[in-house]
Amino acid sequence: MNARVLVFGLDGIRFDRLRSAKTPHLDAIAAAGFLAPTRIRDVNPTISGPCWATIATGVHADEHGILGNDLSGHRLASHPCFLARATAAGLTSYAVAAWPPLLTGDSGGPIFRPELSFVPDPRPGEPAGGDPFTDQAAADHACEVLAGTDVDVAFVYFGAVDEVGHHVGTGPEYDAQIEETDARVGQVLAAIEGRAHYAEETWTVLAVTDHGHVDGGGHGGDSDLERTAWIAGRGPGLRGNGVYEHADIPVLVLSALGVARPG
Repeated sequence: MNARVLVFGLDGIRFDRLRSAKTPHLDAIAAAGFLAPTRIRDVNPTISGPCWATIATGVHADEHGILGNDLSGHRLASHPCFLARATAAGLTSYAVAAWPPLLTGDSGGPIFRPELSFVPDPRPGEPAGGDPFTDQAAADHACEVLAGTDVDVAFVYFGAVDEVGHHVGTGPEYDAQIEETDARVGQVLAAIEGRAHYAEETWTVLAVTDHGHVDGGGHGGDSDLERTAWIAGRGPGLRGNGVYEHADIPVLVLSALGVARPG
């Protein structure tokens, strides 16, 4: 069986609101594997830059050097992301994300360095980032690539929930965007399940959020609502009662692919 891995990066989704929203696709991942909260270590600010860098590299802010969304002065060259490690092992890696620092040199990035990547263009006059328009473009591109290309490991990022939280708080629109994001997760999962050789492949699927939000929206502080993130996953070797943290994501990805991490 060909081992493949898909990681969903879902920005700013509070664990309690995930549990109360209607999310059948993420629920199905959890039912076949696990869904568990994880606490962001105190060394990491509850901000996207440092948290995604830890998820990508397996080290925390005191090592990768990222303390905010300006990534300048990072030490990522010494701590490559799991996509770059997979590429170095001869595998094909892919990522799609509308927040530029994840995949481009914007603000001192990128955090992720895949072999293949795509950053959706924002609507004219709108800032680059994660919103329903660019998230849908990301989902569509991921479906096209993953349905027809032999990608070994992929990172698919959706950021609209976080943006809604910042703009209008954690009310009904926030909950609705969680459910829309779950639908995009389902769209991408359907694309890989429709692959011509899917029956001959073994897919590990992970989903992770970077941080939470306070009531009313916002993050960056030390409250439990902000420091509680979550990880879900299914695939060979994943424990239903497993306890994982952000820094475990590269371990889970590379072990599923049979790639040894540097000592």
